Amino acid sequence: MSHRILDRVATPVEHAALAAAVGWQHHFDDEVRASSLRASLAGVVCVDDDGSAIGMARAVGDGLQYAYVQDVIVSPEATGTGIATDLVARLLELLRPAGDVELFVGLFASNDAVGVYESLGFAHEGASGMHQVLVANTD
Repeated sequence: MSHRILDRVATPVEHAALAAAVGWQHHFDDEVRASSLRASLAGVVCVDDDGSAIGMARAVGDGLQYAYVQDVIVSPEATGTGIATDLVARLLELLRPAGDVELFVGLFASNDAVGVYESLGFAHEGASGMHQVLVANTD
């Protein structure tokens, strides 16, 4: 399968289709998906010969000192072809700061994806990924 990486954030339709393909559709709020994607620092989309999105990755954060790799998704048919590695490698190129500035790039990884990120130089030295989900007060 040939593919190419495009330097752009996935469209809401592409994002929704990829999320559904991997069973992540319930992790995203359709009402804020478009706004959330527009707020990305950078994004990359992998398309097949027909121009259909078969993978994506994006970065969120302040773009000055901190960025986080988010929503790395590859369609099941393309899993194991190196697309995830290609997507994240290109995303990191887009995030690389100029001059003497250092940008901390973090992420959360599933156990299956740890090798992808380690191959790109990510490490979990003394760090523990944590998260909390906040919802609106209903008072």
